[in-house]
Parts: sequence; C-alpha cells; structure tokens
Amino acid sequence: MRRLFPDPGPLEDTAALADAYRLPAGRHLRVNFVASLDGAIAVEGRSGGLGSDGDRRVFRVLRAVSDVVLVGAGTAAAEGYRPVSADSAVGRLRAALGRPPVAPVAVVSRRASLDPADQLVTGAVAPTILVTCAAADPGRRAALSAAGVDVLVCGDDDVDLPAALDQLAGRGLEQVLCEGGPALFQAALIAGVVDELDLTVAPQLVGGGPGLLPAGLPVPARGQLRQVLEEDGVLLTRYALR
Repeated sequence: MRRLFPDPGPLEDTAALADAYRLPAGRHLRVNFVASLDGAIAVEGRSGGLGSDGDRRVFRVLRAVSDVVLVGAGTAAAEGYRPVSADSAVGRLRAALGRPPVAPVAVVSRRASLDPADQLVTGAVAPTILVTCAAADPGRRAALSAAGVDVLVCGDDDVDLPAALDQLAGRGLEQVLCEGGPALFQAALIAGVVDELDLTVAPQLVGGGPGLLPAGLPVPARGQLRQVLEEDGVLLTRYALR
C-alpha cells in the first residue's frame, strides 16, 4: 500500500497504516464506507462484495484505533456483526497497538431491534450498547438490559445522536467509528456530528444498489480531502466534514 496524498510514499507495515489513521486525543466521529465507482455500497445486500485486502486491513485498523463501533441495527443484522473479542484479528491488533483488546459495539435502533439471543449480546465481553429512544418498547428494553446490554435512552420519539455521543463519551468512549448504514450516516450528517468520512472507492461498476445516502440532505455537506492511499487500484480516502 502507498500514500498518494499527502507526503507520498509506501506504508510498509500495519504500524505505519495505524499511524496514518490514528487521531489526536478527544472526541471524534468518523464514518467508514466502501463504495463502487458508480456509488453502490453493497453487492447482493452486503458490502463484502466490494472489499479488497487493503480495504479489510484498513477496516481492522479503524476498529483497532477507535473506542467503540457504532452501527445501525439493520446493517448489524445484514452483515452478521459479532463482538470485538480479544482473540479476533481486531483484538490482536488492538493489543499490539497497546490498546485494550476488546471494544464495545453500539447498535442504534429506534425500536430497540436487537434480539437478546443475538451473538452481539451473548458473545460480548465488553457489553454491547443499545442506543435507542423513549418510544421503544419498554419490555424489549428491559429484556435487553437483563441480558447484559447497556441500554442508552437518547431522545423521545427518535434517537438523539448528539445526546448518544455525549453518553458514550461519558463512558470514556470518545473516538467513535460509525460503520453505517446509510440512514444512520444521513441522520448523523443532519445532526452535525460527523467529523470525518473514510471512503474506500472500489474499482468496480455495480449498476444499482443502495448508495451512501438514502435521500437528499437539507444542505450539502462539503468534505476536505485529508489523505489518499492506493493499493491494486483501490483508493482509500479520508475527508474532514467539520
């Protein structure tokens, strides 16, 4: 892998790649997506069809340098999310970088749509977090709490993302990696809480499929290019959005 911008040159190993994505201390929300040349973010409903070895390495690095993974319930279900465990590739990388080997996954769901029997609940070492709102069924929230989920009620009729990030920061989870999906990304943009978009551009044409955003924004969000990496024709970009 090589860096094209800024400071062009090779990235020799995982430590150099981690340095390319490490953030200064403090609160930060970065969003990570992979998209095709024509803007699709999935092939047959999953992002894996667009991934490459380089994209998967960056995926692991982003999880390794973050405090918590934030994801919508639909994306977690479609992609088969599992907890970040100490013996996983991400857990081993976190340990190698001097970080706690496990990290929580925070699932965002207005309706508390997380099954207490899901592997994110039953297999979690760091308790999975549910970010929901007061309108979610109280019985479902209570069942998840009894199963060991850390339930955050943020907002009344819908999830209040700024309040959710405040609660995560209060738990020491300041550097947040959001892995989508599009509806959560759009809500975060409208709420004004996205600091960075890390977008991998796969050299494929898909011809349809969901894109980064499900609908137009009230005001276009402009990004400032911070970094471009390249491997095997895949571009891995970083854009500041605030």
